[in-house]
Amino acid sequence: MSEKTRLGKIFANGVISENPTFRLVLGTCPTMAVTTSALNGIGMGAAATFVLIGSNIVVSLLRRFIPDRVRIPAFIVIICTFVTMIQLLMQAFLPSLYESLGIFIPLIVVNCIILARAEAFASKKPVLASAVDGLGMGIGFTLALTLIGIVRELLGNGSVFGVNVLGASYDPMILMILPAGGFLTFGLLLGAFNAIIKKLDRKRMKEAAE
Repeated sequence: MSEKTRLGKIFANGVISENPTFRLVLGTCPTMAVTTSALNGIGMGAAATFVLIGSNIVVSLLRRFIPDRVRIPAFIVIICTFVTMIQLLMQAFLPSLYESLGIFIPLIVVNCIILARAEAFASKKPVLASAVDGLGMGIGFTLALTLIGIVRELLGNGSVFGVNVLGASYDPMILMILPAGGFLTFGLLLGAFNAIIKKLDRKRMKEAAE
C-alpha cells in the first residue's frame, strides 16, 4: 500500500468509518449544546479540529520522550496549550462567535475525542499520519456538528447560516432549538448515518464475494 493511499484511509476513517459523532458517539456534550445554529456548529468543529491537529502533532513528536506513567497528564497539558491558543484567537478575531460558544471552547480540553486520539493514535504513530488523523477526525466532527446545526436552525428559525430560507410565513418549531430538539435531531441523524454505512458495507461485501 502506497503512503498516499494509507494516509487517505486514515483521513476517511475519521470522516466516515469512525466519525467521532455518528459512529463513536464521542463529544456529545458540545454536540447537544452548541448546535442551535449551523454557524455555531462549524465554529466549534473548526476550533476542535485546530486542537486535534496541533495536539496530535506534538504528542507524536514527543511520544518517545514522555514516560508512560505521566502520559495522560502530559497529553492534557499539550491539549490545554492549543485550546488556549484557539481561545485567544477567537476572542481577538471572532468575538461574537466566541461569545456564542461560551464555556464550550475552554471545555475542549476535556473533550474525549481529542484525548482519545492522542492516546490511541498519535502516541503510537509518526507525525504525518497523526496530523492526517487529527484532520480527518476534526473534519468528521465539524461536518456532524454543522449538519445537526443546519437541521435545528432550519426547523427552529427557518434559516441556515443566518439567512432566512423558509420565508416570513414559516412558523418556527421552537422545540428544535431547545435541548429536546438537539437530542431528537442527533438521534435521527445518528440512525440515518449508521443505516447508510451498513448498507454500503453490505454492498461492498456482496461485490467482493462476486
